[in-house]
Amino acid sequence: MRVYLVIVDESDEARVALRFATRRAIKTQGQVHILALVPPQPFSAFGGIQATIEEEARARAETIAAAAAGSVLSQAGHMPVIAVVSGDPVKAVREYLSQHSEVAALVLGAPAGGGASGAGQGPLIGHFTGAGLGALSCPLFIVPGGMDEAEIDRLS
Repeated sequence: MRVYLVIVDESDEARVALRFATRRAIKTQGQVHILALVPPQPFSAFGGIQATIEEEARARAETIAAAAAGSVLSQAGHMPVIAVVSGDPVKAVREYLSQHSEVAALVLGAPAGGGASGAGQGPLIGHFTGAGLGALSCPLFIVPGGMDEAEIDRLS
C-alpha cells in the first residue's frame, strides 16, 4: 500500500498538498498520513504562561489535523493516520520518515506565486529541495500552490 505523508497547517499550500495526496491515495488504493507540527514557542520567563502557550499551540495543531482528517475521510472514505509532533519542523519530518518506512512519498505544497528565486517557500521545501534532498527515504512531491481542485484532480 502506498502511503502519502502530508504536513498540514492553516496555509493554502497545505490544503493543496492534502488534496493531491488524498487523490493519489484514492487512485492507488493507498493511505494518507497527516503530520501536524507544533513549532517551538517563544520562551516566556513565567513557567505557567509558557505551558499555556505550548498547550494552545498543540491544541491548534490538533484541530488543524482533525479538520484535515475529516477532509480525507469525506473524499477517500477512510481515516488517515494522524500525528502531532512538537519541535523543529525539519527534524520532526525526518524522524517521522525514519519511524515509518511505509511512507512512499512526502507531499508538500508550494506557495502560490512564490517567485523564481524561491522567496516565500517554507523551511521544509527549502531544506528538502536543497541539502536534505539526497537523504530523503522517499520521493518528494511538491504541488504548486496556485493549482485549483480540477487541476489537482486531473494530475493526481
